[in-house]
Amino acid sequence: MTAAGDRHMARVRELGCILCGAPASIHHINAHGMGMKASDFEVLPLCFQHHQAGGMGVAVHAGKRTWEAIHGTERELLERVRLRLAMEPRGPHP
Repeated sequence: MTAAGDRHMARVRELGCILCGAPASIHHINAHGMGMKASDFEVLPLCFQHHQAGGMGVAVHAGKRTWEAIHGTERELLERVRLRLAMEPRGPHP
């Protein structure tokens, strides 16, 4: 973990769940499909239901293939997160 990674994850978490807008936790996307954790800059904000608690098709950890068929791939959702972060206002403007 790095300070920059921590700041990035905090910004992502503040977006709310990428699927429903509810308060979110961080989900690291799987790197290269090998079950390896991605970097702290490849994360999705997911609510408890969409992350872990929902059943098949609702929670990513209940069945990733079905979840991605319904909601889009982790990479597609990561692009949505990056777009939303890019559109965020950043402090006072000169």
